[in-house]
Order: sequence, then structure tokens, then C-alpha cells
Amino acid sequence: MKNQRRETEEEEHSDIISSLPDCMLAHILSFLPTKHAILTSILSSRWRVLWTLVPVLHLDKPTLYSIRTSILDDILLPRNPSTLCKLRIDCPRRSFVDKCVQAAILRGVQELDLVFDLDNQTKEFPASVFFCTTLVVLKLRGHFLLNPPDSASSSSSMFPSLKTLQISHVYYANHNSLSTVLAACPLLQDLRIKVGDSDLDFLDKETDKKFNILVFVPTLKILVLDCSFLRWSFKLHINTPALEYFNFKGDLDNDVVSENLPNLFKSVLDVRRCYYLDWMLKLTNFMGPLCNIRSMELWIGTAKYILEHSSSNNHYDIPMFHNLSSLKFYGDLWAMWSPWNAVQLLLCRAPKLQTLTFELNYRCCIRSFSVDIPLKKPLDVPECLSSHLTTCHYKGFSGHAMELVEQILKESKVLKTMKITFNSDLDSKEKLRIHEEIMKFPRTSQTCQIVFD
Repeated sequence: MKNQRRETEEEEHSDIISSLPDCMLAHILSFLPTKHAILTSILSSRWRVLWTLVPVLHLDKPTLYSIRTSILDDILLPRNPSTLCKLRIDCPRRSFVDKCVQAAILRGVQELDLVFDLDNQTKEFPASVFFCTTLVVLKLRGHFLLNPPDSASSSSSMFPSLKTLQISHVYYANHNSLSTVLAACPLLQDLRIKVGDSDLDFLDKETDKKFNILVFVPTLKILVLDCSFLRWSFKLHINTPALEYFNFKGDLDNDVVSENLPNLFKSVLDVRRCYYLDWMLKLTNFMGPLCNIRSMELWIGTAKYILEHSSSNNHYDIPMFHNLSSLKFYGDLWAMWSPWNAVQLLLCRAPKLQTLTFELNYRCCIRSFSVDIPLKKPLDVPECLSSHLTTCHYKGFSGHAMELVEQILKESKVLKTMKITFNSDLDSKEKLRIHEEIMKFPRTSQTCQIVFD
């Protein structure tokens, strides 16, 4: 009886699965790695081709080496009636990339994620992709040569649906390759670019032309731009009225303009040192259009450079951030340098700041970077400490930069919470020592609670 009951239950479960339509089964298979989805083809005659309808495929090197060419043809055949929502290719074979991309376009692909990393080989980005009307997400990484057609920026058929574009360390065929692509994305909302000197190897460096990063996209809401490895001269011009989030990392070249950013809510700035005499002026012009933001994350090195230039000029040109309510300082702290003067200088420019966060990692080695910088003239107590700052959180605290904690407790009149999250490397004895030392600091705010985590 038990065996009969078990067989009956198995038949019922089998009937439930077999009663599902192909589209639903294909959707279930899309949550499996592509290699595992292919293995279901051995289950029955129906399942033999069912996996080819999966709307999400990831073809990496291990998967390709484990399946036959005939199986790949089942995926790539243009007669396949299903829409291919997402295709990711991480493969060193140039001819295979072309074949897959062409088939994906014919199947109405919506997201392409292409990786081509092979030393000493370059693959020209498939021209057919530039005119894919169904593409919503495009991610590129590796040794692709980006060479859009000259008519691309004026073509209404190029990337008409693209909303997300991520480009990381690809090669550019000419000085306007990137700007041409951006100009042909009328609906773009999310743009993330990482570019360095090695990506410009195909450009003529004998000319005085600059590499152009022209972001004139009225629909753009997110912009992440990493130029930290770009030393070659470039032109950066940002005009994005819908932008809400801006993340910039790199130097400020001679030709950098940011404007028309009325909706910007949050910025993350890691502005590296530029050795031009007018660095402070460039930074002021760059940060000026960000003055209405509500939230900012600032690399502590940028704060230090601001202090250096401000001190040497004996005046402070940093823009006022009247709406800034949340400020975070992040990065590495080096020996022999106290960041309080740099932090205090920025706090003076944010009169309505409510939340202050530190995420600073202490480094033991001593560098020239580490020399402390005095203020040329004393600063008043920042207005935000007198009337608005209610929360301060120091993440990864290791016991260094005690002055930060001490000064904020001393100067903040309405502070409610000072939270200290210890560095995970500290032992219990050191945590106890830090705890006891901080608890001795005077507190101006009578309601301030010090919380240790």
C-alpha cells in the first residue's frame, strides 16, 4: 500500500509539472545557471529543446567548453520564436561573440552584457548592436574597440530604447567615440563609465585633441564616472537637468564643466590632486552646480587638498551647501595627520547638516601625504554643530583620529547620538580602552548618547 501511495504521489507531481506551459517552464529554468539548464535536456523528448526557450543566458568559458556546437546552434538559430531578454557572454573567441550577438538581436534581446578579455587581442564592437531597437541595457567590458558610425549621433534608429549603459575599460577608436554613443541614447537614465590611459591606445597622441566625455543627456538620472587612471588630456562637459545621483572619481583637467543640475540629490566625490595653480578655482567651479544637494560623500583626500589650497591662499572658496543634510567622509587615514581641520572647514559650508558619518581606515605607513596642515586663520564653530547636527557615526573606528570624536562631542549642542562601530581587527582589550577614553570626553549636548557597536 505504501509503495502504491508513493507511486500515485509521484505521478501527481509529475502531472503538475508536465501540465505547465513551455513559457513557464522556460521562466523557471532561467533562474538556473545556463550550464545546468542545458542538462535538463536529458529528462525527456519535451525537455530536449525546452531549455532553448530560456530568456536569460550566460555563456562563459566553462559553459561553452561543456556543450556541443549543435546545442549552441539551438540557442542561436534565428527561427527560435522566443524573446531573449538577457544575454551575457564572457568568452575569448571573437567569432563566437559576433555570432551570438547577431542571433540575440534577431531574437529581440533587451540586455547585453559582453566581456572580452584576452591579452594582445582586440575585438571591434559589433556594428549591428548600434542599431538594435530592443536593447534596454548594454554592459561592455574588456578589449572591445568602440567605433560607432559617424552618423550615429544623429540617427533616430540608434539605441532608441537604451536606458542603462555601462562601459568599463574598452578601447576607443577616436576622440569622439564615447560622446557619439552618448548623443545617440535619447532615453538613457543610468550611465557608468570607467576610462583610463590604456583605453586610449588607438588615439593619435601626436595631436592636441582631447578625449571628449560630453554628457548632454536630458533624461539621465544616474552618472558614475571613474577617471582615476586617466592622465591624458580630456574634456568633460556635463549638462544633465534630470540627474539625481553623481559619482565622480579622478583629476580635474583644464576643460571640465558641470552645469544645469537642478535635481541633483546625492554626490560622491573623489577629486584627485591636480597640480595646476588654479586647482581650487577648478574645484569651486566643478562643485558649484552641486550646491543644492541633500547628501554628499567626500573622499578624505579631497578634503585635505581643499584645506591645503585654502590655507595657502589664506581664504576659503568652497561653495556653500545650504540644503546638505547628510555628509560622509571616507578613505584612508595616514599617520601623523589629523583630519579635524579639513573636516571642520567643510562643516562650515554645510549650515543645516544633520547627519555626519566617518568611514576612515587607518594606515600605518608614513608618507609625505601625512604631514598635518594648520589653518591660517581660526574658524568659527560650524553652524551645523550649534543647531542642526543630531547624529554622528564613525564606522570602523580603530582608536586613531580621536580628535574628530572629541571635537564633535565638545562643539555639538543638539547631538543626540554618537555611534562608534569598532574596527573588526581590534581585540576586546583595545575596545575597552577606547571606550573608557571616549566616555571621558566632555559633551555639550545634555541629550547625547554614546553608543558602541
